[in-house]
Amino acid sequence: MLGAYLIGIVFAIAGMIASGVLKSKFRKYSQIPVAGGLTGRDIAERMLRENGIDDVQVISVAGQLTDHYNPQNKTVNLSEGVYNSNSIAAAAVAAHECGHAVQHAKGYAWLELRSQLVPVVSIASQWVMWVILAGILLINTFPSLLLIGIILFGATTLFSFVTLPVEFDASRRAIAWLGQSSVAGTMEMSKAKDALRWAASTYVVAALGSLATLLYYIMIYTSRR
Repeated sequence: MLGAYLIGIVFAIAGMIASGVLKSKFRKYSQIPVAGGLTGRDIAERMLRENGIDDVQVISVAGQLTDHYNPQNKTVNLSEGVYNSNSIAAAAVAAHECGHAVQHAKGYAWLELRSQLVPVVSIASQWVMWVILAGILLINTFPSLLLIGIILFGATTLFSFVTLPVEFDASRRAIAWLGQSSVAGTMEMSKAKDALRWAASTYVVAALGSLATLLYYIMIYTSRR
């Protein structure tokens, strides 16, 4: 387990660095307004409308960087600092979340796969660490238990990697629409891209950390059989 903890620490630090830079970028870009004075809500509603989506509601939710799209009730949930702000950061986040709504409307394959994995991952994440811990302790008497834990952890790792194309594609759609709609100028676009790039980096670090940990557990299983 020590190796897993070390891997976890390394990627936790990397995640903290990426998250820290992301928050710093968003604080900086939250102070720079976009031309036209459109708020996050205005941008989200306009992007949805221009993509022919009329059954998705844009609502405000509490918290910071709590923005997300919910495919179950078809809502674009924007944090208070994005919903009411007319900043570059708000424009980037609002367009990104609407990018997920566009994915849903168009049946984007990676988003559909991710949605199908949610119930499995929800169950796996509740039990995986307990099963793996028990499997390592009982590796000599009940090796199959660790294998079960590896399968559960593999599901969460798969989910992390399936999330990557979903997030990158949503950002791509957001940037494309912001440029085509003339909501953001050239200088604003570069800042919006920068913010979304750092947001994506947090998902990359999480996926790589999960993969490294999975490989470590597999190594334990294969070396002690």
